[in-house]
Amino acid sequence: MSFDRNLLPDPVAYYEAQGLKLTGPNRAKWKTTECRFHGGSDSMRINTQTGAFCCMAGCGARGGDVLAYEMATSGLEFIEAAKALGCWVENGKPQAITRPTTLSPRAALELLAIEVGVVLAAAAMARQGPLTPDNFDRLLTASARIQGVQREFA
Repeated sequence: MSFDRNLLPDPVAYYEAQGLKLTGPNRAKWKTTECRFHGGSDSMRINTQTGAFCCMAGCGARGGDVLAYEMATSGLEFIEAAKALGCWVENGKPQAITRPTTLSPRAALELLAIEVGVVLAAAAMARQGPLTPDNFDRLLTASARIQGVQREFA
């Protein structure tokens, strides 16, 4: 029985599944969102690569990854939070995530419609010439969200 850090969910997907809207430049390593610990509208900073979080308003909320955030928001202990995220391994197999889906089927279809529209627009723009870095980043985000919906409902 052990914790496998490699099985932690993608930080951006995890925080967005928690209902947080990450804002900031597309290429920025740190994004801004609301702090659920004290209610600040734009005081929490999230590292999109590691999942680390830190409230800049001084409420003291901070942690090194999505597991720390899961523990802080759910009140679960380390092992239970690791199991909830699917990164606790027993008998050589990760524990199944038992949380319900984060999107209703209707919300998933609405998200897919938006993201497919982005993909189609990017394809049309690519016919005219190379995509700008911002447009390319948005295309990658759309692709990741489409894949996330596919994983969730597969």
